[in-house]
Amino acid sequence: MWKTATVLALGPILALLDTTIVNVGVDSVARDLHSSMAAVQWVATGYLLAIALTMPLSAWAAGRFGARRAWLGSVVLFVLGSALCGLAWSTGSLIGFRVLQGVGGAMIQPLGQTIMVQAAGRSRIARVMGTMLLPISLAPVLGPVLGGLVLDHLGWRWMFLLNVPVGLLTLLLALRWLPAPERSRRPGPRLDVTGLVQLSPSLTALVYGLSTIGEGGSVGPAAIAAGVLLLAAYGRHALRVGRDAARPPLIDLRLFGRRGFAVATANSFLQGAVLYGSMFLVPLYYQQVEHAGAVEAGLLLAPQALGTAVTSLLAGRIADRVAPRPLILLGIGCSLLGTLAFTRLGTGSGPADWLLAASLALRGAGMGIVMIPGMAALYGSVEKSRVPAAAGAINVLNRLGGALGTAVLTLVLQHAQAGHPGRPGTAFGATFWWVLALSALAIAPALLYPGTARKAD
Repeated sequence: MWKTATVLALGPILALLDTTIVNVGVDSVARDLHSSMAAVQWVATGYLLAIALTMPLSAWAAGRFGARRAWLGSVVLFVLGSALCGLAWSTGSLIGFRVLQGVGGAMIQPLGQTIMVQAAGRSRIARVMGTMLLPISLAPVLGPVLGGLVLDHLGWRWMFLLNVPVGLLTLLLALRWLPAPERSRRPGPRLDVTGLVQLSPSLTALVYGLSTIGEGGSVGPAAIAAGVLLLAAYGRHALRVGRDAARPPLIDLRLFGRRGFAVATANSFLQGAVLYGSMFLVPLYYQQVEHAGAVEAGLLLAPQALGTAVTSLLAGRIADRVAPRPLILLGIGCSLLGTLAFTRLGTGSGPADWLLAASLALRGAGMGIVMIPGMAALYGSVEKSRVPAAAGAINVLNRLGGALGTAVLTLVLQHAQAGHPGRPGTAFGATFWWVLALSALAIAPALLYPGTARKAD
């Protein structure tokens, strides 16, 4: 079991490290390829859009090819895309290879969760997920540090080429350690082409619109409107064909009729907004106000990552035996307390550096406490055969929440900076009140979690 967990953790670590490393090297890529920053930004945006386009296919791929085989194929695509990115000869080729990399990276996490949950069983979900999250939580810290070292000593191409040996090692360990699936004589489900035409473009339009809405103009709002319309069309289609076993919808909306699943996904959506939004905001504060470099900003985030790592491991050990509601409320409370110091930025009695570090550790601890019992409650609410559909749904909603949270906080920060010219610290302090409000919103679904522990299977 722990060998399986180790292998399955390597895949998301690869994808998360790659994302944070590449964000550090955008300026170097632009200079070397003689490209504008506007064009090079598509190196990151194209990757995110590819993930939004492909992630809904994870449940179908698990049913059609088997979760193990589909996971291996995703890692192969990611490693191939990484190698090609390192050999890119122009901005256009780099963007194209990043899209290929994103197609592979999109399904690594939901497919890995599918394999792990089905192997662990309900009684061990939290413990195993807590152990898997331990190294993943360190990626936001290691990414900028590794990115800075690579840029200083090897050049930007090695930001991608380093994925190749690590990816090959992951594949070798997976072939040896991942359990072989049971053979089934039943044919896999057929692809829901109508749903694919509606759902994947809707998510792509929403992610693109939310990521560009802060730039002004009509493109962002138009993309969001198109995404909402396509999403509504998909909802109607999915409810109509939901009982078709031969061609199930990409995301089965009937799962949301289960209280446990609906509560857990709502919580994951809000947590995604808080996590990704604050991961954008905190490093930006250190870089723009404290004038820290990318490597230093990554190190300053270490307390938050360490807090998440420690509490996710502890929560994993007790969440299988304790009711999720008190644990999740405790985690949200820690996150709220850890955010308060940041609302004082730019004031006459602004927080000291040690208080910000302690606050980050408390925020990270809260996130770690929330994640594990939430995931255990979600996967515990569905049958083993429906785990792939649950994994696809929760990962899609978590990423959408992240895109929404980042977009909202970007707009709020821009407005605050315009209202406080020459006082960047005050603008960040005002924006963190919105982070506090987003964190508080998660209390509502948290109150609907079970208040008593479930029996182990």
